[in-house]
Amino acid sequence: MTATEIAPAAGVERSARARARRRRGSLREFLTGHLFILPAIVGLGLLVVYPLVTSAYHAFTDWNGLTPATWTGWKNFRYLLGHDPTFWPSVRATALFVVMSVPASLVAGLALAVLVNRALRGVRIFRTIFYLPVVLPSVAVVALWKYVYDPQYGLANQLLKTLHLPTSMWVGSTRMAMPAVVIVGLWGIGSTMMIFLAGLQAVPKELYEAAQVDGAGPIRSFFRITLPMITPILLLQVVLQMNMAFQTFNQIAILTKGGPGTTTDVLMYKVYFDGFYNYLNTPQLGYATAEVWVLFLIVMAVTVVTLRFSSIWVYAGEDDR
Repeated sequence: MTATEIAPAAGVERSARARARRRRGSLREFLTGHLFILPAIVGLGLLVVYPLVTSAYHAFTDWNGLTPATWTGWKNFRYLLGHDPTFWPSVRATALFVVMSVPASLVAGLALAVLVNRALRGVRIFRTIFYLPVVLPSVAVVALWKYVYDPQYGLANQLLKTLHLPTSMWVGSTRMAMPAVVIVGLWGIGSTMMIFLAGLQAVPKELYEAAQVDGAGPIRSFFRITLPMITPILLLQVVLQMNMAFQTFNQIAILTKGGPGTTTDVLMYKVYFDGFYNYLNTPQLGYATAEVWVLFLIVMAVTVVTLRFSSIWVYAGEDDR
């Protein structure tokens, strides 16, 4: 073999060795990366994927949690949607709670955020006070509200008597039970306030300075500058608040137990009642799981619709267009 033939052959061999080294390096990086994320993958599989799959299976079964599940097909869903006398009242109660609590929590949280966003003396103390209910145990707080709403000795009626206003049965009244539950939820809007506060502080100061030069007052600056600029944060809050409202449970379980009648019998409490309330006598975990999946589909549908139409009112910067 001549020298002119040996040189190209050597070059080809070196290229092949280089490609082999790159493949080994890529494989090593691939294995190393997946080894590092393996705990997360295992945790996701055991704590999310496996329960999700098993719950989807049990939604189509007659299962009491103690004996093996019996496959019944669509029986649970047919009974739930067509024959359960408490399902549609629960849907109405849930929708009413969402419609009342989400706007109220957004308005109250934003109002508090605007209040504590001012450069006032001691404003950090007020921020701490408004956020404090978030870190308190929710069950203990709701239990205290039960005494506040006591029709004879509660603070709410005592205050109304002092102001010479008519008192109420509160959670014992079909008209006031749901508003009373919503008020309890507003007690813990500190986290909503803090998220809005972060959004307010991210609005460029130059916009307010330009608005002042043009003669815009505080109210006009709020609606023309502040509110449009924080619409991405507002969208986040809408989605979070709706998901929390659909899954509310503590207030209902402690204050009203779904009553009076079915006035506050939201879907999350109905799931608990059907699956666990009479667990020792007639457990219906398969049926309760079917209710959970219906609630999950409702939440997903509402979230998707909200995100789908968010482009109509959510401000997008020039870099995002």
